[in-house]
Amino acid sequence: MLWFYLALILEWIATAGFLVFIITRRKAFFQCGYGFLLTGFIAHTIFLGYRYYLLETAPVLNFKAALGFFAWSIVLAYLIFEVRFKLKVLGSFVAPFAAFLMALSSTLTGVDEPVKPIFKSLWLTVHVVTVFAGNGLFTITFVASGMYLLQERFIKRKRLGALYSRLPSLATLDAIAHYALIYGFSFLTVGMITGSIYAQVALGTYWQWDPKEVWSLITWLFYAVLLHQRLTVGWRGRRAAIMAMVCFAMLIFTFAGASFWLGGYHSFESLGARNGLR
Repeated sequence: MLWFYLALILEWIATAGFLVFIITRRKAFFQCGYGFLLTGFIAHTIFLGYRYYLLETAPVLNFKAALGFFAWSIVLAYLIFEVRFKLKVLGSFVAPFAAFLMALSSTLTGVDEPVKPIFKSLWLTVHVVTVFAGNGLFTITFVASGMYLLQERFIKRKRLGALYSRLPSLATLDAIAHYALIYGFSFLTVGMITGSIYAQVALGTYWQWDPKEVWSLITWLFYAVLLHQRLTVGWRGRRAAIMAMVCFAMLIFTFAGASFWLGGYHSFESLGARNGLR
């Protein structure tokens, strides 16, 4: 757990650096925040690798672990996009979200029980990694869309204050959301395919109409509609941003709500571990 808490502390320090950067616009604070975030990501990766070694499967068997893995995937997506697009201000919105998930994860207790042999499958690991990679990228789409709506509001109300000048242009934010959507949808699609293969290998059927399977398909369809409208109809700007927010709400419900409230073999209670508040 040492590596986990080290990652948590470093991500909160990074969040502070990013927030000071967006206020002062001093590059040194961004570099400080980025450095701490990257170091925290490395620590988190070591922690996840060690957990995989112990469990012999993807370390997402309870809500505590799943939240931490979600945070890790968000930071990974941001680090890749920062290298590609050099959009420094994005970290001021993404880092707090990831740090919040890490903090929430730290408030939960995860009671490990012997991992069932059915979960020790490479197909399950590939399924989990690709789905969470998609979730991390969809988080970038969500954040960029939220920034877009915020910036658009400033422009329409002609309140071109300090925050307006610190946010990227509408075109840049729309492009970020678009690219993250394309890659996120690709990973989610691969994740659903590999999940079906795992179900066939482990359970003898590709599809069981498990509640989380159904809601995952619904979420996939929502994102498919958004991507289709962007690529063929030409959706851009406000309409696409609002739809991205709706899609992300569906994703969060599928990730957490369906797992807790609707039961099924995807529920955390059935995965061989329990959760509880400290």
